Amino acid sequence: MLDLFKKKPLIDDDELAFIADTFVWAATHLDGEYFLHETQIITPSGQFFPEQVSSIEEMAKTVFKRVVDYAGLSHWPLTLVSPADARAQTLPRLQVTNRLRGSRSEVYSENGALIPFSFNPQQINQPEDLVASYAVGLAHLLVAAVNQQQGALPPGGPEKLPQACDVIAVFLGFGVMLSNTAYQFKGGCGSCYNPYANRQAALTEAQTVFAHALVSHFKPEQRSNTYLKPHLRGQFKQAKSQLKRYMNTSSHPLLLAMESKQHA
Repeated sequence: MLDLFKKKPLIDDDELAFIADTFVWAATHLDGEYFLHETQIITPSGQFFPEQVSSIEEMAKTVFKRVVDYAGLSHWPLTLVSPADARAQTLPRLQVTNRLRGSRSEVYSENGALIPFSFNPQQINQPEDLVASYAVGLAHLLVAAVNQQQGALPPGGPEKLPQACDVIAVFLGFGVMLSNTAYQFKGGCGSCYNPYANRQAALTEAQTVFAHALVSHFKPEQRSNTYLKPHLRGQFKQAKSQLKRYMNTSSHPLLLAMESKQHA
């Protein structure tokens, strides 16, 4: 018999399993305690980005510093370079002592080399894309560092690395921006659409919203749904319902342990 009132899931079981497994990988390898106690859900608001800037370079540097700080990587040897100076480089050998993220983290690179980051200048007028792109870049950096130190890659291995890094960027607290930039409307007059400014999302809009709902599940005091694009708020509510059913039946030990700590 068909259940006419059964709530439709936002994503299918395989998609959910990948997102949950990647979240667990991140909590295991990227300091789950930091996530529980210090990660914030970052919103496109003056609360998190209060500065006013007057140039492209100032915008890029200001946003980069904020994103790095909120990701817990302010003690990493990172530097922002202009797009003209950006080059593909191998990650220098890192030495990690104490914690990986946060104010007590200690990360040093071989010979004191700085890890360069750059930006897409086309995104300066689309700050949510800029924030999300920085966050995904930091996710890739963290995965490379963990792989270098421990030989561990997220679920799916190299083939699913772009999707995993989108999930990890959400894990770092940037799910609102990633959700809002997962799909870009390409209609309109033509003159007002700049495809080069759009973030290249690896997850679908629904998958990204679900990942954000998973992070939000462990941050119930941090309300962020009002900062989602209007059409995403229904998806977020749908994701929360699906997630609640999943958590009620999940036997994953780390998720259950995190759930227990949240309510302790």
